[in-house]
Amino acid sequence: MLKELEGGLVVSCQALEGEPMHGSSHMASMALAAKGGGAAGIRANGPDDIKAIKKKVDLPVIGILKKEYPGFQAFITATKADAKLIAEAGADIIAVDATNGTRPEELPELIEYIKKNLNKLVMADVATLQEGVQAEALGCDMVGTTLSGYTEDTKERPRPDFDLMQSLVNTLKVPVIAEGNVDTPEKAKKALDIGVAFVVVGGAITRPQLITRKFAEILKRK
Repeated sequence: MLKELEGGLVVSCQALEGEPMHGSSHMASMALAAKGGGAAGIRANGPDDIKAIKKKVDLPVIGILKKEYPGFQAFITATKADAKLIAEAGADIIAVDATNGTRPEELPELIEYIKKNLNKLVMADVATLQEGVQAEALGCDMVGTTLSGYTEDTKERPRPDFDLMQSLVNTLKVPVIAEGNVDTPEKAKKALDIGVAFVVVGGAITRPQLITRKFAEILKRK
């Protein structure tokens, strides 16, 4: 599966409640369009979207479940119950929040459960090199830069965080994934040149309201 994704583009097809494209049928169509454009894989949020996408495309799916747990910072597939729902929906890889933020369940137990009980590959979404090293030590199969810029310790980091990509590539043995604010083909190519295994792109492809805003704001400038 990793060979299928190597050097390719994974399109993150996500639309949260309240966004114009929210809905499993929309996300399935978006995934189909992504496949038609040459995507090697899909990243999707929630069991309903994953099920709908798997019915329309035969690409590998990285599954997550975004859910806020009051009193805790981790929100991406933060519990074993969340991971089970994603696995049962058909996700091939399960991504988890692997930052050092507070969490409802211990990270080592969550990773072990996904690998041994659900028999799925684990992608660690991290924000720092230290978190990436820890994720590899805990048995994660790949490490992504997904959360750099979104945690308290990294909110001032550049986006995308090419320096973090380079540090992870230089340090880890498992594949490193570029994800987070990769919003142009040139930035995606730069990430591959650094040595990441593949690149995940979301909003720049799948959130039309954000794409439209970029054009509208430029045209408004005097």
